[in-house]
Amino acid sequence: MFGWEFPPHILGGLGTASYGLTQGMSMQEDMEITFCIPKPWGDEDQSFLKIIGMNSTPVVWRDVNWDYVNSRVGGYMNPQDYYELRDHIYADFNYLHTNDLGCIEFSGRYPDNLQEEINNYSIVAGVVARQQQYDIIHSHDWLTYPAGIHAKQISGKPLVIHVHATDFDRSRGNVNPTVYSIEKNGMDHADHIMCVSELTRQTVIHKYHQDPRKVTTVHNAVSPLSQEIMNIVPQKSKKEKIVTFLGRITMQKGPEYFVEAAAMVLHRTKNIRFVMAGNGDMMNQMISLVAERGIADRFHFPGFMKGKQVYEVLKASDVYIMPSVSEPFGISPLEAMQVSVPTIISKQSGCAEILDNCIKIDYWDIHAMADAIYSICTYPAMYEYLKTEGKREVDAIKWENVGYKVRSIYDNILQNYR
Repeated sequence: MFGWEFPPHILGGLGTASYGLTQGMSMQEDMEITFCIPKPWGDEDQSFLKIIGMNSTPVVWRDVNWDYVNSRVGGYMNPQDYYELRDHIYADFNYLHTNDLGCIEFSGRYPDNLQEEINNYSIVAGVVARQQQYDIIHSHDWLTYPAGIHAKQISGKPLVIHVHATDFDRSRGNVNPTVYSIEKNGMDHADHIMCVSELTRQTVIHKYHQDPRKVTTVHNAVSPLSQEIMNIVPQKSKKEKIVTFLGRITMQKGPEYFVEAAAMVLHRTKNIRFVMAGNGDMMNQMISLVAERGIADRFHFPGFMKGKQVYEVLKASDVYIMPSVSEPFGISPLEAMQVSVPTIISKQSGCAEILDNCIKIDYWDIHAMADAIYSICTYPAMYEYLKTEGKREVDAIKWENVGYKVRSIYDNILQNYR
């Protein structure tokens, strides 16, 4: 598998989904997964898969001793892998900027030179593809499609790509032609395309002109809660309700609709606080909008949340809302429902296809959004119903079952692959 992020160092839903899916798949005894990421940090859970750091895979030959390699990469990768990979360098990459191990450095994030990192990642993938033993290649999201294509061309093994989002989702239709061409190229070369929702599947078929027979919907799931998260005691006030938006504050997530709905709710009652957790390119715009609407005393911007912090915020909430304009899936509502928080989602999100015990509204319908928030905060019976039934529903949506669906797709591809 080629991926761009893996917990605990994640910047969004992609890493969470990669973790859940691989953990679910690993419950099949004959499944071995090697997961390649640009830059491991050493605290990744490798109990059910093997991680290869692309920043520790040499593309230029260096004569370095074992102890030195161990001191540099031993925290997250077997130093022996470095030497075995070194024997499979396939071209003269001396023109590239490499370090003292002959490796390319990666930020492990989404830097300004992202296109360069994507290209370098695909170069390194050529070394990995020549050295590793595998039956199938699985590339997560557009950043790793070039790597998947390269590995397929080298090995002759089938390529599955996993579409977690398309640029149509990220840009509200104002598509970046470079990103679109990378996505389309990945889809054209793929032997099968997995999409996180039927919504995304239809985009892939109609906007990227793919054969419907090679595109399958594989909905995401949610990982079981750790004991640490279950032990979090929510900090709740009896007098005030808290309504939370948690995600990137960007055009795709519809933050302005949340602010407008909040203003409408606060015209009717004053005992509700609103939280917009996260960061993004629309944050300053949202702070200004909150001020313009005169609701700054009831609105909070705590910034980016990760790991345990996410669940502390969720557990302190009375309502969770995801008003996304275009959300391929959206794991966060499932995480909220998992900790018994009544949830409102937009009908334009993929998870709306599999969730019943939540309130669904059109992202643009701020009146319906405000009514839903007000109702959950005001009517205890409605709050209790969504809290209890939402949790029950989500607890049955398991990554293990998703893993079996992915396996059947693999088996089918391998059976028909020539």
